[in-house]
Amino acid sequence: MLQSLSDTTVLKNGVKMPWFGLGVYKAQEGSEVIQAVKAAIEAGYKSIDTAALYHNEEGVGTAIKESGVAREELFITTKVWNADQGYESTLRAFEESRKKLGLEYIDLYLIHWPVKGKYRDTWRALEKLYSDGAVRAIGVSNFQIHHLQDVMADCKVVPMLNQVEYHPYLTQKEVLRFCKENEIQMEAWSPLARGEALHDPVLVVLGEKYKKNPAQIILRWDLQNGVVTIPKSVHENRIRQNADIFDFELSPEDMDKITGLNKNKRTGADPDNFNF
Repeated sequence: MLQSLSDTTVLKNGVKMPWFGLGVYKAQEGSEVIQAVKAAIEAGYKSIDTAALYHNEEGVGTAIKESGVAREELFITTKVWNADQGYESTLRAFEESRKKLGLEYIDLYLIHWPVKGKYRDTWRALEKLYSDGAVRAIGVSNFQIHHLQDVMADCKVVPMLNQVEYHPYLTQKEVLRFCKENEIQMEAWSPLARGEALHDPVLVVLGEKYKKNPAQIILRWDLQNGVVTIPKSVHENRIRQNADIFDFELSPEDMDKITGLNKNKRTGADPDNFNF
């Protein structure tokens, strides 16, 4: 059973990654994101997930510096945005992100979306960054099975992680199974379905049973399914609450009840049909 915020999964290349982290999507650059990241690190979080698209990498970097925690104790993820995909442009985008974060290396670098005709070249750039030691691990985001197979057909390094929309209304069972079979760690973005799942009667009842709130029930379900999770919040009390999930375990029956809520319902774009 996972015991604490510092518990890690081991990626295919042996790099340890925390099971739980803070997402900073929509956290405003400047004091908002700085305070959120510092609050998370003070609460014991080791993992922070940002992206070029979020326009807050500088704030994340400032918070890391001001936190006083040793760099090697933290796990920092960022992502290359769609407009920057391609080989040379990805290498440039990476340097820009690294500069904004003020870090010598990034722990995990992801392709944000599978842009048709671009993501294979983008992957080659990630492989170069990995072989150069600029990143400790590389992966993808929003990739379906066929996208992963396409990359794996001629890659030197298999993606170590796939970050996808994942919550009780979108359980992506086939993608999860494929990732597990191929030793690709799956990670959940929007684990609370942008708040939609928090009022689900099944989750409310389970919250009462375990003396936890529905968000904590969902985040625990993620971890017990072997999925890394990164709920986002800029509120210190919520950041602490979300992480208070290491003192209980959901029964197999209750896990099944939550999985049974699946509606194949996305709150974000469809990876096979997006136009950005």
